[in-house]
Amino acid sequence: MDAEAVYRLENVTKAYSGRTVLAIDRLDIMAGELLAVVGPSGAGKSTLLRLLNFLEPPSSGYIRYRGVIADGRLPELEVRREITTVFQRPLLLNRSVAANVAYGLQLRGQRGVERKVAASLELVGLSQLARSRAAQLSGGEAQRVALARALIIEPRVLLLDEPTANLDPYNVNLIEQVIKRVNRERATTIVLVTHNVFQARRLADRVVFMLNGRVIEVSDVGTFFGSPRDARTAAFVRGDMVY
Repeated sequence: MDAEAVYRLENVTKAYSGRTVLAIDRLDIMAGELLAVVGPSGAGKSTLLRLLNFLEPPSSGYIRYRGVIADGRLPELEVRREITTVFQRPLLLNRSVAANVAYGLQLRGQRGVERKVAASLELVGLSQLARSRAAQLSGGEAQRVALARALIIEPRVLLLDEPTANLDPYNVNLIEQVIKRVNRERATTIVLVTHNVFQARRLADRVVFMLNGRVIEVSDVGTFFGSPRDARTAAFVRGDMVY
């Protein structure tokens, strides 16, 4: 395994009720990179994230994470705690903003987390809402709370599933700036699932194009948008409908 690869997937499939929704021959994800995963709805992008977070095992094949093979078994809890996901629709506790952000650390048995909560809220620009109830937040604010809650545990790998979908430009820009900063300053490996090819171009080091559960092309961002190798990738980049 390459020293720089934090994940390696080989011959990975995922099937539900006999229907295969994911079939990846080979995919490496490099430590510290920001990898964007793009493709039409139903391409298998969110399923890929669930496997990367070990929320589900693959139906076949194996996923190697930092040298540990997961071939139907879950890695140890301490390994899984290095990885966290921010979903498109954040699920927040009916508590204060600060309590939501602190939750992950409290599950880990940490005390005296106030300073870390304050720093995490400052990172996402929500210090002034620390005492507000989560139920009172706008969609963009709620997503930023979910991001702060994920980042406070300082994950080695951050998985983002459409984190800016349906948000206004202000919140999109703010969240993108946080993503770039965390990737640059903490060397956090980030896998970003997005329908927005412009967002992928702004943020990513490399881009994966998925279609019908398969990886069609993986390349650096310049090649992906400037001279894609596969005609289906080129059609997707142009904005043509892809089935």
